[in-house]
Amino acid sequence: MTDSSTGENAAYGRRDPDALARRAGARADPDRDQHFLVDDRVLDRIPGYLPDGADTSHLLEIGGGAGALTDRLLATASDASGRLTVIERDGAFADFLREEFAAAVADGLLDVVEGDALDVEFPPFTVCVANLPYGVSSEIAFRLLPEKKPLVVMFQAEFADRMVASAGESEYGRLSVSAQHYADVEIAERVPKEAFDPQPAVESAVVRCTPRDPEYTVGDEAFFLRFVKALFTQRRKTVRNAVRNTAHISGLDDPEAVVDAADEELLGSRPGTLEPAAFAALAELARERGSPTEA
Repeated sequence: MTDSSTGENAAYGRRDPDALARRAGARADPDRDQHFLVDDRVLDRIPGYLPDGADTSHLLEIGGGAGALTDRLLATASDASGRLTVIERDGAFADFLREEFAAAVADGLLDVVEGDALDVEFPPFTVCVANLPYGVSSEIAFRLLPEKKPLVVMFQAEFADRMVASAGESEYGRLSVSAQHYADVEIAERVPKEAFDPQPAVESAVVRCTPRDPEYTVGDEAFFLRFVKALFTQRRKTVRNAVRNTAHISGLDDPEAVVDAADEELLGSRPGTLEPAAFAALAELARERGSPTEA
């Protein structure tokens, strides 16, 4: 039925995405947040965006669909004598992937997990490459980032721009600080709507996340992220007022003690102008002086 029969490297990486969709017997359903990437050129480039020297012994793909990206990732896994796990929530597509790539399954090169990526336990993967459903991009991203593994992930372009934004830019916000806490984040490629079938309503972008330790230290990561979230709900206020007004979100029992102890210039700033390191320092001060309660 397909050109996969030998399990050799050459058997993967060549499948036509339109032919795969026809064999799957079902179109992507935009009402279920399904938009298949069908541009061969983009598909061929995506695995190459992994950081140099990345460990590709166990790749993870979320949302395999009809298998166009799966095919390219199987070629990468084969070259590294590794393996690929695909998480697919649609039972029909999960069954199709097992049938289409039966040789890879038999060879131990591919494992297809049927389930929702928000709920299933991730395998001990070394890198993740995926075209994520945009409606749950944030939730899945923040399951992946704390794993501190290289990621090459397709997002809505607006979401990607917020991930990579720097302090002072209009797109800079909670997502920017939180993502950059875990990794160096960069846009590898912008992808037009025409690269998908059916076409989404928005442009897309491939984002590369290369994990690294931040240049600062936080004593309680959960509190740091909660504190950042709280302050950005008041991004047009001064930091002074943001700390005071968001104690119910950050969990501070004594926000006034934080304000009294903080630098005056910092307090007069807006959250959107603070570098991640400044957020970290302020969060540590808040943790020490504000008596935060656990979330």
